[in-house]
Amino acid sequence: MTTRLTVAVEPRYFRSSSIQSRFLATALRHTVRPTLSLWSHLPFDLQPPNFVDFIARALPVPEGSHIRPVSVGAAEAEWISGPGVSEASALADDHIILYLHGGAFLTCGLNTHRRLVARISAAADRPVLNLAYRQMPAVSITESINDGVEAFRWLLDQGYRADQITIAGDSAGGYMAFGIARAVIDAGWGQPEGVVAISPLLDLEAGAKRAHRNANRCDVFPLSALERFSKVAQRRERRDGVPDRPCPVDMDVEGLPPALIQIGSREILMPDAEIMANRLVAGGVPCEFQVWSRQVHVFQAASWVPEAQRAVREVAQFVQSLEGMRAVGLDDAIEA
Repeated sequence: MTTRLTVAVEPRYFRSSSIQSRFLATALRHTVRPTLSLWSHLPFDLQPPNFVDFIARALPVPEGSHIRPVSVGAAEAEWISGPGVSEASALADDHIILYLHGGAFLTCGLNTHRRLVARISAAADRPVLNLAYRQMPAVSITESINDGVEAFRWLLDQGYRADQITIAGDSAGGYMAFGIARAVIDAGWGQPEGVVAISPLLDLEAGAKRAHRNANRCDVFPLSALERFSKVAQRRERRDGVPDRPCPVDMDVEGLPPALIQIGSREILMPDAEIMANRLVAGGVPCEFQVWSRQVHVFQAASWVPEAQRAVREVAQFVQSLEGMRAVGLDDAIEA
C-alpha cells in the first residue's frame, strides 16, 4: 500500500449552516444511520433488491429536462439535458459529463440520481450521460469500473474527444470517476477533461476512517457499516479471482486531469478526500478541495437545501473552467 502523504493541501471552506441542512442532518441521523448500523451487525449478508432506485422512479425531474435512454455495453444509461441545455450531440466544440451514481456499489441508480444530474447539467450547461453500471452482488467493483470505462469508450465512438469529457460521481461514483480516469489514460485514449468527486468513497479499507476525528461524527454512516461494506466488497473480489486493484487513494496520480472534491466537514469519508487531495497536489495535479461545514453525505442531492444549490453551482463553475484550463495549456505548449 502506498505510504500516506502528509502534504497539507489548502481546503476551501464553506461555513454556512442553514435550518434546512440542520433538519436534513437530524433526520438522517435518526433514520438512515441506525438502519445501516443494524445492517452492519447482521450475522449474515443481506443485500435486498434495489428498492431505493425503484421507488425513486416516482420523483419528478426539473421541468424542461430532456431524457433519452441508451444502452452502453452491458449497462443501461440515459442522456440527460437539464433545463435550457441542448440535447447531446457530437459537435467539435461540445463538452459533456459522464456521471456515476453513488450507493456503495450496492444500491441506487438512474432514478435516484436523475434530479441531481439534471441540475448539474443545467448549471454547467452540459449534457450528461448518466450511467447505471452493474453492481454487487451481481458483479465485483472491478466489473463496475469496467462498465464505466466502456461508457467512456462509447462516448469516444460517438465522436467526442477524451478532453471533452468530464467524469463526475458521488460517493462510490467518486471511486468510479478516478478509477475510470486512470484506466482511460493507461489505455492511451487521452486525458479526460476533469474529475468531479462529491463526498467520494476512495478507500475500501476502514483503517484511516477509524483513526479520523470523524469516525463517530457522521450523520449518515456509522463506522461499523463502512467496515462491513469493506468485507463484503473484498469477498466479492476474491470470489471472482480479481487481481489486486489499488483504490484511488493508492493509485498512480501522474497524468490525471484537474479535480474537484467536495466533502461535508463531519463525513466519515473525510480522510478519503483529504488523502486524495493531498496526493493529487503533491503529484502536480490541480485539485480544488472544498469542505462544507456540517453538511451531510451527498447533500448536493437535496435541492431544497441552500448549500446544495450553491455546491451544484460550484461544480458547474469548475466544469466550465476546465475548458479555459485546457486552452491555457495549449497556448503554453505552442509557445514552448
